[in-house]
Amino acid sequence: MTRAPFAADPDAPVLREFGGPQSAERRGPRSAFQRDRDRIIHSMSFRRLKSKTQVFIAPDGDHYRTRLTHSLEVAQIGRVIARALGLDEDLTEALCLAHDLGHPPFGHAGEAALSDALERHGGFCHNAQALRTVMRIESPYPDHDGLNLTWDLLEGLAKHNGPVSAPGWALAELDAAFPLDLATWPSLEAQVAAVADDIAYDNHDIDDGLRAGFLQLDDLLTLDFLADQWRAVEKRFPHAPRERLLREMIRDQIGMMVNDVIANTSAAAKGMGSVAEVRAAGRQLAGFSPAMAAQERRLKAFMYERLYYHPEQIAAAERARDVVARLYAAYAQDARLMPGDWPARLPAQEPQRSRMIADFIAGMSDRFAMEAVARIYGTRPEGLINV
Repeated sequence: MTRAPFAADPDAPVLREFGGPQSAERRGPRSAFQRDRDRIIHSMSFRRLKSKTQVFIAPDGDHYRTRLTHSLEVAQIGRVIARALGLDEDLTEALCLAHDLGHPPFGHAGEAALSDALERHGGFCHNAQALRTVMRIESPYPDHDGLNLTWDLLEGLAKHNGPVSAPGWALAELDAAFPLDLATWPSLEAQVAAVADDIAYDNHDIDDGLRAGFLQLDDLLTLDFLADQWRAVEKRFPHAPRERLLREMIRDQIGMMVNDVIANTSAAAKGMGSVAEVRAAGRQLAGFSPAMAAQERRLKAFMYERLYYHPEQIAAAERARDVVARLYAAYAQDARLMPGDWPARLPAQEPQRSRMIADFIAGMSDRFAMEAVARIYGTRPEGLINV
């Protein structure tokens, strides 16, 4: 594959926070970005994503997405787009795999609870927590904190949704220690990772919502672009079972979005001669065409109304939020309830103490959080396995 001139270059001098420029020593024939990807995949934080909420909290069914399977699907879509555009696939994949590492148990419900708990101490943001996780918390190496990922990976993770003009405390601290140029747009690899995330959850959440019975096909077909896809699928496979037709429709929708992003991004990046020019462009280059972006906004609005804000989902989110709030209150009152060496490592002063308690809770899986509440309070939370 021919590398585009505006792609990130793993063979250029690569900067990491610790150890200066990349050394020649490597464990195996891997590029700097391949090493980033492998460090993420082998981390405990990544493994814990298998038991963290994507849409449904602690689902009983084996076929519902979790943060782990979602991240893998994002990476697959991201690599396809990156390859077509001549970008660095390994950096794109690493960004896709790492983008949700900062999510606490129960997804956005858990995030809301931690944000409330830390209101006096700077709040909580899962995007910044992802950086905090890979730069400070996940520390398997003997001579430094964090995974010591490349600047390109960290910059893309910090800004994959665009420039950050007012970073919160977590991102501000990390940027002060290892400046990430927060005011500019990131590489195209990071921009592709962000749109791959949108494509994955827009479509795969439909699949899970249909499986759970929270979404109905007739309601989906009130969206004219999905109705067009459904009619086309029925015409191609007139005798196929409905379940297979639904999955084919979702695949077609993903394909249309991917092709749209490739075409629109190719046009937007035309003439860019380097990744530095991408960062200096002052605008987003990778994304949907205006027509597809309008369709995607309508789909998101539909999903919020019919799935994410479904009464059963809201009720489960409130119960999950209570679990996280009770855990925080218990640990803040008596740090000895925390396992291992966590109590000994807690700072005495605020806000550092409360922020480290949040670090511990944010790393939990859904089931670990429920078991922790049961140990502390004597009763297991009810009503959280909702499908």
